[in-house]
Amino acid sequence: MNASPLKILIHGASGRMGKALLRLAAEDSALEVVAAVVGRSPAQRVIDGVPYFAASELAGVPAFDVAIDFSLPNGFSPILALSVQRGAPLVSGTTGLDDAQRIALTDAAQAIPLVWASNFSLGVAVLTDLVERAAGTLPGWDCDIVESHHVHKQDAPSGTALTLGEAATSSGAQPRFASLRAGDIVGEHLVQFTGLGERIELVHRASNRDIFARGALHAAKRLLGKPPASYRVRDLIG
Repeated sequence: MNASPLKILIHGASGRMGKALLRLAAEDSALEVVAAVVGRSPAQRVIDGVPYFAASELAGVPAFDVAIDFSLPNGFSPILALSVQRGAPLVSGTTGLDDAQRIALTDAAQAIPLVWASNFSLGVAVLTDLVERAAGTLPGWDCDIVESHHVHKQDAPSGTALTLGEAATSSGAQPRFASLRAGDIVGEHLVQFTGLGERIELVHRASNRDIFARGALHAAKRLLGKPPASYRVRDLIG
């Protein structure tokens, strides 16, 4: 007998990530999207069998097993509060959170399992672990992080580069950053450790943005049944 599909709510369904999540979830028989939440009142209430709700109607969405949030900072607090209220895990990649929202995220982790990340690529999760280990094993080596993205990306260094820098710093390195903006590069991160006469390069290249949506769906599956805590993507691999 087949297990029931995982019921997910997608918050921020009209954005690029939200659309990718809807498309990929529809291809996975282990998942069922029970609600797609968008900022404004939707033009259609049901699209491809998925019920749509405006952000103002969030309290009225049906029961869900896991919420996946890729919205804007002003939409983050309501979905966090709803997840806590319903005791449902939360996966969020919403960036630009303020200090109060980060504190609320920490508090919520005492009630529900959740994961917040600037990058849901499983490869980047592994890269982060490797960077932390390399920095701790190679004290005194120079550490440089070079990130490349498309010409339309505004923030620099990227959120992923900063996360990699935090991993290096936690093991004693002092990373330096460089940013490149060129063409339509989806995302490339190079972490270089340089010693006397030798160099190690750890690189991740993204060729398709679907990797981030796939990683978020993977995290949603693995988060279900976990005890309340704040998890990293790399905690949910394997």
